[in-house]
Amino acid sequence: MPTNLPPDYFEAEKLYRGAESTPEKIACLEEMMSTIPKHKGTDHLRADLRRQLSKLKAEKKSSKRPSKHQSAFRVIKEGAGQVAVIGPANVGKSALVAKLTNATPEVSEAPYTTWNPTPGMMLVGNVQIQLVDTPPLDRDYVESELFDLIRRADLILLVVDLQTYPVEQLTDTLTILEEHNIAPLHYKERYTDERYISFIPLLVIANKCDDKSCDGVFDIFGELLEEEWPLLPVSVTNERNLEELKQAVFDELEIIRVFSKIPGKDPDLDEPFVLKKGNTVADMAAMVHQDFYENLKAARVWGSSAFDGQMVQKDYPLQDGDIVELRI
Repeated sequence: MPTNLPPDYFEAEKLYRGAESTPEKIACLEEMMSTIPKHKGTDHLRADLRRQLSKLKAEKKSSKRPSKHQSAFRVIKEGAGQVAVIGPANVGKSALVAKLTNATPEVSEAPYTTWNPTPGMMLVGNVQIQLVDTPPLDRDYVESELFDLIRRADLILLVVDLQTYPVEQLTDTLTILEEHNIAPLHYKERYTDERYISFIPLLVIANKCDDKSCDGVFDIFGELLEEEWPLLPVSVTNERNLEELKQAVFDELEIIRVFSKIPGKDPDLDEPFVLKKGNTVADMAAMVHQDFYENLKAARVWGSSAFDGQMVQKDYPLQDGDIVELRI
C-alpha cells in the first residue's frame, strides 16, 4: 500500500539527515512523525521512526557529554567525493586505505582492529578523493552511527576476501545494509514499499587476488552471483590493479576536471575545478566567484567537445579536461 507522504515529511527528513546533534535529530524525527498520514500503508515506516526516536531519547538521557559533542562517525567531507570502505572483518579494508591514502589506520591480521572510522585522501591524477576506513559490519559489534556515515557517502567500496567465501561476505553485508535501509543505487527499481531507502553507488572490491593464478577464482565468484555486479579484483599486498581501482572510483563518482584560463595567459593545469558530469559553464563560474556567476556573459572553451577557443554560452555542458576562459 502506498504511503502518500506529504512534502513536509521529505523536508523534515532532509533536515534530519543533515543534523549533527542528538536534540536536532530528535526534533526532526518528531516533525517527520507528525506529518505521516495514519493508515495501514505507513505502519512500518512509523514503527521504524518510533524505534529511532526511542533510541535517540535514551542516548540523550544517558549521555553526560554536551549536546554539541562531535561523534567520531561524523567525518567531514573533503576533496571531490567521500567514499566509505566497508565490509566484514579481516578482508583488508584498513590495509587498502593505508595503501591508497595518507591515512594510518591500524592494520592487523586479527579481526576487529578498527573501531572508529579513519579518513584519508587518495590522489587520482590531480584530484583528491576521500576514503574512509570503517569498522567491520558485524551485527554483534556494529555501531548504529556507522550507518549514518555510510548514508552520507557519495560511493561505497564493499571489500570482500576472494579466498574466504566472498559470495557469503557480499550477501551478508548487503543484508545488514538493507536492514538499515541502505541499498546499492542499481537496486532502486526493486523497492516499491513504504520504506525510505538511501540508494548509494556501490563497487565490489575482491581483495587478495594476488596474481593471475587467482583470476579463475575471481571468475567463479562472478559466475556464482545471481546478477551482474560492478566487480574489481585487487591485491593490496601486491598492489595489483590499485591504479585501476583509483580510476574506477573516479568514474563511479561521475565527476569531471575543468581548468581555468585567464585571457592572454596559459591555463592553470595544476589545480582543476571538480564538477559533476553535466555541469555547465555557469556552474564553474559559480565555483570561481559569485561575481563571475552573476556577470558571466559567455566563455571560450578548449577541449574534446569544442573547437579550440570556441565561444559558448553559459548553459554549455562541460567535459572532463576542458579548459575554460570566462568572459564577464
